[in-house]
Amino acid sequence: MDKVLMKGNEAIAEAAIRANCRHFFGYPITPQTEISAYMAKRMPKIGGTFLQAESEIAAINMVYGAAGAGVRAMTSSSSPGISLKMEGLSYIAGADLPCVVVNIVRAGPGLGGIQPAQSDYFQAVKGGGHGDYRVIVVAPASIQEAVDSTINAFDLADKYRMPVMIIGDGMLGQMMEPITFPETAGKALAEKEWATTGTKMTRKPNIINSLYIQPEELEKIIMARQKKYEDIEKSEVKYEAEGLDDAEIVIVAYGTTARIVKAAMALAQKSGIKTGLIRPITLWPFPKDIIYKTAKKAKAIISVEMSTGQMVEDVRLAANGACPVYFYGRTGGAVPQPKAIFEEIRRYA
Repeated sequence: MDKVLMKGNEAIAEAAIRANCRHFFGYPITPQTEISAYMAKRMPKIGGTFLQAESEIAAINMVYGAAGAGVRAMTSSSSPGISLKMEGLSYIAGADLPCVVVNIVRAGPGLGGIQPAQSDYFQAVKGGGHGDYRVIVVAPASIQEAVDSTINAFDLADKYRMPVMIIGDGMLGQMMEPITFPETAGKALAEKEWATTGTKMTRKPNIINSLYIQPEELEKIIMARQKKYEDIEKSEVKYEAEGLDDAEIVIVAYGTTARIVKAAMALAQKSGIKTGLIRPITLWPFPKDIIYKTAKKAKAIISVEMSTGQMVEDVRLAANGACPVYFYGRTGGAVPQPKAIFEEIRRYA
């Protein structure tokens, strides 16, 4: 397969198309507008639907309707826009519908700034909307991984009948890298017998709903969903591990921050400090088992993030007191620098 040079946002959009997504509903916001622009250009040429909604709220509810009809549907936005989509995302999760949502994170809160950040971690992995629900959250660290993750996201969404979120940051969305697209042509999609496709007098009507008046009925449905989430935690955890066997200091970082961390680790190795890395690829389900196993051998763990500290809470829960867990981060759109991370490594070594 030939390599092509593409910007992250456009590569994600093309990957979605190759995953048989033919329905995109969105609204422009920096730094992810190129996803919408690419879909606007490509969808009409392949018989798909592109619709720029009147708002982010409208866009996510259009996804709700399309997903209920059994088609592969997607929306994308950046932080403030994702906040507006949260009510609709809760409805989609409550109706057990598959869809893919892309968040190219910018600094916040509020309008914040247009520079990259990771301060939407809580919103993504803790649900974000109301009620007892989860979404699978995948955090690629390269454009190639973003392509592969987007294609896989549609399969995961269909498999578990739930939303999947691809979470990146402004750097991932705007930078360019050479990539290859995996072969997806001719891949048959499983029939969705639950979809509202019309009965044609051959079956009873399907009903897509998230309202259950009787508490016992709703509790039964919620608990069945929780069992599904437990199965996902057992089978869908993904992470990258590097240098854990003899590491004194272990860094936990995700997305493009993990790429910066690797430069800091090289400085540490030159100084004789044995350093390891755990890079969560799925933020939910979170790779808690490998973190706990590593914490029992390490001198310390450092969570490095582009935030004031959000993932660090999950890292501490996973470590369960087996070793100290520290935090280093930059926020507001500022990006951690390798030398500063190295100083943190040296400090705790």
